[in-house]
Amino acid sequence: MDALRLDWDGGAPAFRTAGAMARRGLVTTVSSPAGTAAVVGWVGSARDRTAGAHGLLDAFGRRGEAPPPPAGDYAAVLVCRDRVFLLRDGQARIPLFFRASGGRVRAVSTSARSLGSATGLEPRYFCRYLTGNLAQPHTDLTPFTGVHRVLGGEVVELSPDGRLLSRTRPVRPAADPPAPAAGDLRQAARELRRALEDAVGRRMGTTTACHVSGGTDSTSVALLAARLLAEGRAGAGDLVLLAGRFSRGELAAERPYLDLALAEIRRQAPAARPVVVDADDVCDFDDFRHHAGDTQEPHAHAFRAPFWSRLHSEAARLDCDTLLTGCGADPVADANPFHLHRLARTGRLGELTRQARAWAAGSERGLREVVRAYVVQPALPLTAERCTALVRGRTVLGGLGTFGRPPWLRSGFARAHGYRQAGVAESRFVFGRRPEQSLYEAANYLAAPDPLSWHRARRDGFFLSHPFLDPEVVATMRRLPFAAAFRPGRPKAVLREAMADLLPAPIGGRSFKVPFNDLYARGLRTHGDELIALCRSARHPLVAEMFDVETLCRAVREARLGIGDAYSWDRMNSSLALVAWLEGLERHTGGTGAAAAVSAGS
Repeated sequence: MDALRLDWDGGAPAFRTAGAMARRGLVTTVSSPAGTAAVVGWVGSARDRTAGAHGLLDAFGRRGEAPPPPAGDYAAVLVCRDRVFLLRDGQARIPLFFRASGGRVRAVSTSARSLGSATGLEPRYFCRYLTGNLAQPHTDLTPFTGVHRVLGGEVVELSPDGRLLSRTRPVRPAADPPAPAAGDLRQAARELRRALEDAVGRRMGTTTACHVSGGTDSTSVALLAARLLAEGRAGAGDLVLLAGRFSRGELAAERPYLDLALAEIRRQAPAARPVVVDADDVCDFDDFRHHAGDTQEPHAHAFRAPFWSRLHSEAARLDCDTLLTGCGADPVADANPFHLHRLARTGRLGELTRQARAWAAGSERGLREVVRAYVVQPALPLTAERCTALVRGRTVLGGLGTFGRPPWLRSGFARAHGYRQAGVAESRFVFGRRPEQSLYEAANYLAAPDPLSWHRARRDGFFLSHPFLDPEVVATMRRLPFAAAFRPGRPKAVLREAMADLLPAPIGGRSFKVPFNDLYARGLRTHGDELIALCRSARHPLVAEMFDVETLCRAVREARLGIGDAYSWDRMNSSLALVAWLEGLERHTGGTGAAAAVSAGS
C-alpha cells in the first residue's frame, strides 16, 4: 500500500501522500523552516499526531549527527534543507522501502510492490523468508531486486539529490532506574504497571478499540485503558471492547472468562461499548488466496487472517482510530527462560540444575525437555534440529524444526540462493550469543499480526498497536532479575501482581488458555483440498523452481491428520502463503490512489 512516495523530480525531492489515508489521520504532513515531514502512523502519542510529526522534524532538522528515532508506531520521510531522512521506529510496525542503484536512491515508498517489478524477484529473500517462524520480516532484503527495507530503528540519510550518505541505527542512551532487588516481586510489579499504563495511554485515540479474549494479557490492556479513561488521564474518548465469541468447539471454554472480562472492564468504564462477534463460522485458511495473495510481501501468518479480519471490520464500522491488543505478552511479560542458558554459559551448573528443575515442575515439562529447549538448542540450534530430524523424521513434517530446510524446498534452489546461510543468520537473530537478550529482539517480530493490519489500514482507518511490545515495557522486563520475575507454576507472575487490583480473580489466576488449535484443524479439514489444488495449479515458474509441489501437498495431508507440531505447521503455512503470493503477483497493482502532492518547505 502506497501511503507515501518520494521521487526526485528534476533532481529535487518531492513526495506524495495518499489522500484517503491523510484524511483519516493515518498520514500526517507538516512543514516548518527546517523542511517538510510526512509521517505514516504516530510519533510520541497517537492522540496528537501533528505535534509528534513537528517534534520529529525539529529533532532531525538540526545540523549534526542524526538522533535516535523516538518512540511511536511510524515510518517517516523528512525532507530537510540539506538532507533527506528515511526512518522507522524501533518496533517497525509500518514498512518503508527504497529503490537504489549506483549509490543513489531513486524512489521511496511504503509499498515494496510499487518500487519493484514482478519480473525482477530476489531469490535470496525467499530463502530467508522460509527460515524461522516470525510474523514479519526484519532484514534488508525484499522480494524485489534493487528494493531495500528501512530496518526498525534505522536512519537512512540521503543528500538532497538522492545520494546514499549513511545507514545507521542510533542507540538512545539508557535512562533506566535501578533494577529491583532479586526476588522483590512487588517492586517489579510496580515498575511494570507504570510502564504498561504509559504504553496504553500513548496509544489511545479518540475512539479506541481493545481486543478482549478473556486472557490475562488482552484483559490487562483493556482494563488499563478503561481506568485511564475513567480517571481522565487519557483525555476524552470512547472505548470499544472487541471480542470474538465461540459457542462450540474447544474455544467455547473461553466464553465464561470473556464474559467476566467484559463485565469487569465495563465496571471500570460504564460507557465502554462491547462488540462481540460470533465467530463460529470462521476458520483458518478461509479465503486464503485473497489474504495471502494480495499482501505487499508474503505473509507467513496469513492463515489466521480470517479471524482478525472479522474483528477489524467491526472496529472499522465504528470508526475506531486505533486497536490495542495483548500481543507480545507471552515472550515479554514472563520470566525469561533463557536465563538458564546464561547460567550454563557462566559455569553455574548447580544453580542451573536447581532452577531447571523448578522450571520443569512449574511448567509440567520434563527436566530434559527444559534443558534442551533453553540451554542446548540456543547453543547449537541447527545441530539440535538435525538430531531431532534423525529421530522423528519418518514423515514430511516429523522432526521439522524452525531453521532447517523443509523437505519440499528443492536442494538445488537452496544451495544456489543461500538457504544454509539464511538459516544460520536467522538462528543467530533468534538466539544470538546471549539468548536471554535476543529473546526481546525476536519477540518484536514474532508476536504481532502487523502485515495484516497494514494491508487493511486504508480500508479500516487504523493500525494495530501492542502495548506489551512498547520499548519502555520491554526495557522494564529486560532489566528485572530472574528471581524477581520467576515463580514456579505461576506464569507471568510480575504481570499478575501488577494487575492484581484490576484483574478478576479467575482471570488473574489462570495458568492455561485454550489455543486456536481447533480453528486451525477445522481450517485444514475444510480447505485442505483447496490448498493442495492451489499448489498443483500454480503457474508462476518460481513455484516449481523452489518447491517439490507433491511433497508440499503431502505435508498438507499430514497436517490435516494432526501429524507434526506447531513449528512444522508454521513452516508449511509460510510456504503455502508464498505460493499464493506468487500467484497473485501479476494481478496486483500498487499506487497511492488519490494523492496529494507535497513539496519541501511548503
